[in-house]
Amino acid sequence: MRNPFFSSMAEFAAGRDEGRFSIEEVTRYFLGRAREIDGTLHACLFLSDNAINRARQLDNRRQREGAPSPFYGFPVMIKDNLEIKGSPTTCASRILEGYRSLRTATAVRRLLAQGAVVLGKTNLDEFAMGSSTENSAFGPTKNPWDLRRVPGGSSGGSAAAVAAGIAPLALGSDTGGSIRQPAAFCGVIGVKPTYGRISRSGLVAFASSLDQIGPFATGAEDALECLVAMAGQDPLDMTTVARDPEEMRRDFDRTSLSGLRLGIPEALFGEGLDPEIRERIGEVRQRLVGAGAREEPVGLPHSASGINVYYVLATSEAASNLCRFDGVRYGRRTAKAGALREMYEETRDEGFGLEVKRRILLGTFALSAGYQEAFYKKARKVQAMIRRDFLEAFTRCDLLVTPTSPTPPFAFGEKTGDPLSMYLSDIYTITANLAGLPALSVPAGRDKNGLPVGVHLIGPPWSEGRLLKVAGEISRYYDPGLPPFHAMSAGAGGVR
Repeated sequence: MRNPFFSSMAEFAAGRDEGRFSIEEVTRYFLGRAREIDGTLHACLFLSDNAINRARQLDNRRQREGAPSPFYGFPVMIKDNLEIKGSPTTCASRILEGYRSLRTATAVRRLLAQGAVVLGKTNLDEFAMGSSTENSAFGPTKNPWDLRRVPGGSSGGSAAAVAAGIAPLALGSDTGGSIRQPAAFCGVIGVKPTYGRISRSGLVAFASSLDQIGPFATGAEDALECLVAMAGQDPLDMTTVARDPEEMRRDFDRTSLSGLRLGIPEALFGEGLDPEIRERIGEVRQRLVGAGAREEPVGLPHSASGINVYYVLATSEAASNLCRFDGVRYGRRTAKAGALREMYEETRDEGFGLEVKRRILLGTFALSAGYQEAFYKKARKVQAMIRRDFLEAFTRCDLLVTPTSPTPPFAFGEKTGDPLSMYLSDIYTITANLAGLPALSVPAGRDKNGLPVGVHLIGPPWSEGRLLKVAGEISRYYDPGLPPFHAMSAGAGGVR
């Protein structure tokens, strides 16, 4: 068990309602654990000043009115590119030092309306640009399975917090794999929903046509509850779709492995994939087939172009979105600058990190006069082909099974000097973003070094419930257990 109170949201709700523990006790435990171990892990950027008061208020209300949902009093960590009114939102960037949000992200607001307790904000690659959380302006997060290795990125803080038992649930954002890749590296479940399922309002934009918000959890049903609570149309985000969030729960309940068609794109199991990861995923496939599923070979002919398409489109949108950070309206301003143009340039030079600058320059180039046709517009055409490939594959299968990452968690500094190698960390995840499809990573055991391996499931639009049901079945056989850092700290972090 990852904490002394419960192992799932359902157990939490039962213990809460039966009076075995109070919401305040649970909140104090997790805050205490964060204070005890996060000096080493650095998963959190800051802890909430209000969490204990909110927990106490929820306890008092529950005694009078009962608890309206399983989420009532449940502790959650939030990635620090999601806004909470009155709280800092840094996006792990110096350029937003001192900024406090004027609104609360819709996804967070909906969790709060269900009674969630926000414990604090988690670390990330600056503006969610990275695959290792090494790009944070406030220092990297460490992987609780091996402190010498990265937790993945960009949502590495959220993944590490859940894996290390700092929180039972955390929110991240996913533009090209930023939930699923760190979930694989840290041995937890991470879900990217269908584009349009969850509002992006209050998520600081990286690439608006690709960004999505999703949960990290240790169990499929906890992730499902979180998605249902956050989903739904939002007038503040015109890309959201009017679909009943409860359809995910219905799909979860009625999905069976018997007769389920598993699409296997064999081209994604070839060169560049670590042999042990291939072996672990092969075992998962055999297990699913043994439970009644059947495999269907599928082709995704344009997926090989996905990495090229992604880094044209994502950087182009980043260049457009980040031009708002100019030192005038909010955040950092370089005081010594004279003329307005100099102030812009010096503020951005001091405020943005190397990777953010690199992506802004790439995107500005792709959008510049004379190059839009050759790069941006061509990338949009190939993106449409990638989506058609997936929709064609889903006429022959119910979901796709692929690796999440081509390698196990890598060491700090191993890829920072080679941006292309770092970008290839997301080679299996980016196409789901380009096609707007739901996808998740679920633990599939460990390699010979004891590091977690993730298997990647991709489904047709709006199939989150189905994916989570299959992930739950996989988890029955391949629970990676607790990371060594968690075990070494098992006695730490008592109630304060």
